[in-house]
Amino acid sequence: MGREALCTCAWNGKKHQVKALLEPPELILRGDIRRRMPFAQIENVKADGNHLLLTFEGDAVRLNLGSAMASKWAEAMLKAPPTLARKLGITSEITVHMIGSADDPAIAAALAEAKSVSPNKGDLILARVDTPADLAAALRKSSAQLSAGVPIWFVYRKGPGHPLNENLVRTTALATGIVDTKIAAVSAELSALRFVKRRS
Repeated sequence: MGREALCTCAWNGKKHQVKALLEPPELILRGDIRRRMPFAQIENVKADGNHLLLTFEGDAVRLNLGSAMASKWAEAMLKAPPTLARKLGITSEITVHMIGSADDPAIAAALAEAKSVSPNKGDLILARVDTPADLAAALRKSSAQLSAGVPIWFVYRKGPGHPLNENLVRTTALATGIVDTKIAAVSAELSALRFVKRRS
């Protein structure tokens, strides 16, 4: 997951005690000051001795992390994030079995990197689900492929207030004999859990 540190944050010169979390693609501050800073909106990132320096929405931010951590965080923030296709394991050599709608631009972009997209079978299954009924239908439709060892990603909406969440996806899928192995952020609105056949 990400990294975290209890530290002093100077925001435009005013000091605050914060818990800083490096959770790509965001830098999150909690405590005396609360901010979520997407890497895409952060500028002028660099390590300067014990400090991580950056600019966010025109404001100068200085985190006192210690020299080793400041350097590592700067490097992580400047490194290009992996594409969604890479996170999901989609390459130009595989066919993706798509269940449901590719209703998010990030999903469409990831699918564009596949060899092909099929409504019936593939080397990897991507199931876009919004409700428990969607999840049950996707499990039924993919059961033969799952039994054969094909991995599946369930893509669902993030946050509270939706009929389907991470816990419900996990408990429902585990009950069918598959096991979760990875989680991935798909977009600002969507998250995904990967499952494979449980080893006997």
